[in-house]
Amino acid sequence: MSHTIFITGTDTGVGKTRIARAMLNRLLDQGYSAAGFKPLASGAERTAEGLRNDDALVLQAASSPGLEYGEVNPWCFEPAIAPHLAAREAGVEIGLAALDAAHRRLALRHERVVVEGAGGWLVPLNAQHSFADWVGSQGWPVILVVAMRLGCINHALLSAEAIQRRTRLLGWVANLLPPLQERWRDNIDTLQARMPAPLLATVPPGATAAEIAALPGWAAIDLPDPAEPESRRSHWSAAPAGPIAAPEKDGGRFTPADTGP
Repeated sequence: MSHTIFITGTDTGVGKTRIARAMLNRLLDQGYSAAGFKPLASGAERTAEGLRNDDALVLQAASSPGLEYGEVNPWCFEPAIAPHLAAREAGVEIGLAALDAAHRRLALRHERVVVEGAGGWLVPLNAQHSFADWVGSQGWPVILVVAMRLGCINHALLSAEAIQRRTRLLGWVANLLPPLQERWRDNIDTLQARMPAPLLATVPPGATAAEIAALPGWAAIDLPDPAEPESRRSHWSAAPAGPIAAPEKDGGRFTPADTGP
């Protein structure tokens, strides 16, 4: 039986792919077979093999071996615009049943599937449905990537509230973007006091996927031992909602203290 987690963000360009890649690295290191899945991608380049999106290529490379590009990213569009607009321009209708089928093909072959959205939580899929509708109908748990920049508090709290109306928010990630936000530590403290789920990681600029995967906060997520009988494995779950301590400095590992004032 496969389990799925969904990665969304407060906006586009906030680091969802970095976190999805790190999650895949962590799962593979723990012994799971794992697949990245970016069902919709806009902003692609023409290649000899067809349209290719950079984020989807990252997920393909980070997944268990053997996945074709089209399995990771079944709907790929050239214009860098909202995916539902790109699909409409291409004359493509993306329904929930088709999304379910594409996900099912990966889930049948992998123990874990990491799904990356496009933009934020409420981005439309088509004229009737959004990512929130699809993920909510599946009941998948969600990790929210928060870009630490001006406006992030409102964006994060609104996103968290909207996610919890549909499904379970496992936790959130504070992604530090260059140039570092003024008072970023105070902003993280403010969010920790108000977010309804734990802070899983504070990610410094330039951290690699392996370094991100090694940050200690991920232990707040319940990832069962692959050797445990399937009947005893549960879906991803989170520690009780509420603030948790920020990662401490550990042997030179990237932490908030390493990123400047």
